[in-house]
Amino acid sequence: MKDINSLNRVILVGRIGKKPEIRYSAQTQRPVARFTLATNEVYINRNTNEKVQRTEWHKVYMWGPLAEFASQYLTTGRLILVEGKLRSREWQDRNGVKRISTEIEAQSVVLLGRREEISEMEEPIVTPEPPEEFLPEPVIDETPPDEEEPPF
Repeated sequence: MKDINSLNRVILVGRIGKKPEIRYSAQTQRPVARFTLATNEVYINRNTNEKVQRTEWHKVYMWGPLAEFASQYLTTGRLILVEGKLRSREWQDRNGVKRISTEIEAQSVVLLGRREEISEMEEPIVTPEPPEEFLPEPVIDETPPDEEEPPF
């Protein structure tokens, strides 16, 4: 039974950091795509009266037909809207340090921008590389029985 007083919903609009990487789960061969999404915010620093741009990197993954769509149509620099849920997982790194990762499990993706801009774009818009902490981590097989964990 769902708790009607609870909601896990994320809506992001941003640019794709790298073309989605698609893999297939070991047991079911179900496709899963994973990529990073950059969102930017601009604010005025009150001390210096300068505009400051802050980029936040998000890890996004998606399953099934949506993953196949992502691998075919999503490219670096593309502006998209992602709607999904926050998911957290923990593991131990090679040094035995406990790590926690929070990701967005996408349930829908909307391509944004005008068609003319997209078809005329010779070079993709380049966003800064995500920090090292956004590189794929080892997967721990501690998934609940009703959910699959991404294979990377």
